[in-house]
Amino acid sequence: MKWIRLIFALVSCSALIIVLHTRLPLGTGKTPRLGYFLSPQEGFWQNAENGNENFSADLQAADLEGDVDVYLDERLVPHVYAQNEKDVFFVQGYLHAKFRLWQMEFQTHAAGGRLSEIMGAEANGTNFLNVDKFFRRLGMVYGAENSLAEMEKDTALKTSMDAYTAGVNYFVKNLKKADWPVEYKLLDYAPEPWTNLKTALFLKYMSFDLAGYEQDFERTASKMAFTKEQFAALYPYGHDSLNAIVPNETVFAKAGLALKVPADADTTYFNFKQSTAKADSIPTPEPTNGSNNWAVAPSKTANGKAILASDPHLSLNLPALWFEMQISTPNFQSYGASFPGSPNIIIGFNTHAAFGFTNAMRDVRDYFEIQFKDSTLQEYWYDSAWQKTSFREEIIKVKEGTQVVQKIPMTVFGPVMYEPSFPDKLNTGKYWAVRWSAHEGSNELRTFYKLNHAKNINDYTDAISTFKCPGQNMVFACNSGDIAIKQQGKFPAKWIGQGDFLMQGTDESYDWQGYAEDSLNVLMHNPERGFVASANQYPYNTKTYPYYLGGNFALERGYTLNKKLAAMQGITVKDMMDLQFDSYDAFGEWITPVLLQHVQRDALPAGATAFIGELEKWDYKADAEKIGPSIMIAWFDTLKTLVYADEMPADKVLARVDRTTLMEALRKDTSYMFIDDINTPQKELLSQLVTTAFLKNVPVWEKAKANEKLQWGWFKNSSVNHLLKIPAFSYQNWYSSGTWSALNAYKGGHGPSWRMVIEVGEKVQGFAVYPGGQSGNVGSKYYDTFLSDWTAGKYHPVTITAKAEFENGKKFIGKIHFKKA
Repeated sequence: MKWIRLIFALVSCSALIIVLHTRLPLGTGKTPRLGYFLSPQEGFWQNAENGNENFSADLQAADLEGDVDVYLDERLVPHVYAQNEKDVFFVQGYLHAKFRLWQMEFQTHAAGGRLSEIMGAEANGTNFLNVDKFFRRLGMVYGAENSLAEMEKDTALKTSMDAYTAGVNYFVKNLKKADWPVEYKLLDYAPEPWTNLKTALFLKYMSFDLAGYEQDFERTASKMAFTKEQFAALYPYGHDSLNAIVPNETVFAKAGLALKVPADADTTYFNFKQSTAKADSIPTPEPTNGSNNWAVAPSKTANGKAILASDPHLSLNLPALWFEMQISTPNFQSYGASFPGSPNIIIGFNTHAAFGFTNAMRDVRDYFEIQFKDSTLQEYWYDSAWQKTSFREEIIKVKEGTQVVQKIPMTVFGPVMYEPSFPDKLNTGKYWAVRWSAHEGSNELRTFYKLNHAKNINDYTDAISTFKCPGQNMVFACNSGDIAIKQQGKFPAKWIGQGDFLMQGTDESYDWQGYAEDSLNVLMHNPERGFVASANQYPYNTKTYPYYLGGNFALERGYTLNKKLAAMQGITVKDMMDLQFDSYDAFGEWITPVLLQHVQRDALPAGATAFIGELEKWDYKADAEKIGPSIMIAWFDTLKTLVYADEMPADKVLARVDRTTLMEALRKDTSYMFIDDINTPQKELLSQLVTTAFLKNVPVWEKAKANEKLQWGWFKNSSVNHLLKIPAFSYQNWYSSGTWSALNAYKGGHGPSWRMVIEVGEKVQGFAVYPGGQSGNVGSKYYDTFLSDWTAGKYHPVTITAKAEFENGKKFIGKIHFKKA
């Protein structure tokens, strides 16, 4: 029925109007060339896929060294069988392009600062030219070029990348215009050849998404708006209920670096005073990007085999972020989630082991003020002398036919990201260079390649040893029974508070003085407690770790995960799937008693007490059918706004205060320093604010109840949107369980992008699911095949299938045979 949706959405006049009035940025707001777009021979009609589409083909390619067979199983998952690694990566590139070409190219256009080429300079309220400038000036292409040079030094990796690129381009070269993905037709542009740089750009974009969140400008404004005591209360270091990845009692080796705090830090860096700065809007990664992963030892499982679970939490889009597949050669066989745009399986398993990742959340991006000699920017002051500036020229092509040249000064720290002509968030009018770990040459692809081949714990430690950015918590289990986790990355060694604020760049005093030793990236291998786990919490105890752990860390999921795993014995794969889908909300359990205790019930209208009753009977599970989370979250969010509204008005750029900070503060001190409104003569009490916050939500809850939308599954208003935000291609207000502080962390358009549970025994196998489908074609029945199962917590069996099984009768819906031309 997908073709009916496609045709109805894009042909009928009413649907066209809807498309043109959504956030879909069709160039300058004009329609596509309708003659071409509606053409029966080449237009969108050709994207309507037959429900019984035959995916079989016989193909010849000069870049191959031998024959390759691909069997597409009943879920359109390809199982690739090649005689060598070069050919398997060629075919992986071909398959990614066949099913996800537009997605691959669109994402790398975004990463490379090229959206203006296809969207125009500005459309539908979005300034794409500024977005492109942001990514160019941040150094995305610069960093990708550095990493590509590093990756291509490795012969095996260069071979895999060259083959992958050749496979993508084989598909693009033979793609008929009529078969272009519908998004090309909507935006009226053509596919272009793939390059190895695009793969590096895609990986660099993941660095931005996972290690690009920072609040240096906002925190600088905050330190100038609050006293030292107030700042510490708003932005505490560590959590009261911290249950770190590595147990809190771990003793660390002495730091290898004796860090020097600048002599003037107290007066020029930690200078707390008043500020009234205003903001500008620039791209910002999702601050709660995170994940869960864990592995349990054979001693804790029912059948004596290790079990590994991994569910990365990322933006949920259609086409889906991941593409499920199996790749097999005589050297290795692996299965799992691959990135369209990159070779290898990224999260998955092979015949010996399983592996997964969560985000480290550490701050690896800082800003330094540059003092130029004059307006030519040819020289800048550093280390008591004028230093010559080099320049990087970035040419941004715009769809309207113009081009914009960015001549970016390069310094010892990195590119000058902000300057008066491209102002920072605070409109300081100054020059700010950015230093970011992702700028350095690195070889993250080696880690994935090696993990695809890994057989044991030594292979795992070797595979992850070169991974730099974005820092990750890397979990591993193999069929010898070993389990392990290690936070791996290249992390600046910082003194307390370093990098939280903007820093002066006239010498090296505020610059990074080195990197945390790898020995301080602690490996947990077969711990006595019988499990390893991470959920984006602090990796180590902040009171004993020798360097500053600046970043943006979660609390609740890590607390819940460690607590539940510690209590479990006789664990089964089904237990682990249930745990991934668990919607228990620790935040709700901690804050609900505070709300109920301090609400002034005699001040509530009679009908409103029913909402109190819903919260009182809530079991702290954010399941779709529950009403309790709709009450708690709306109530608390309004309370948070009321608590900070006087000190943090909307016209100021200040660092956001985490929900957890207010929750922990109210649990231990009901006269928290920010309760009182500084703009009124009387002293406000917590009970007044709690009651006011409740009353403000009563009309909202009553309206939702009248519309039968008060159940959390509706009230949370989650979505899985098409990358262009076209409603007809998306699932909006999607009825679902989960919340940001539950292990099932589905909220808004963000959540578990791939759920996987693998039993690592003599045969490595398990279950997996993701919110989407294998095809990127909205006209295909495989566009969103798995979304309903994912929402319901249902999984699909996953295993490495021998080619002989298909030859001997295992069902498949298509076979693609490749041979050398």
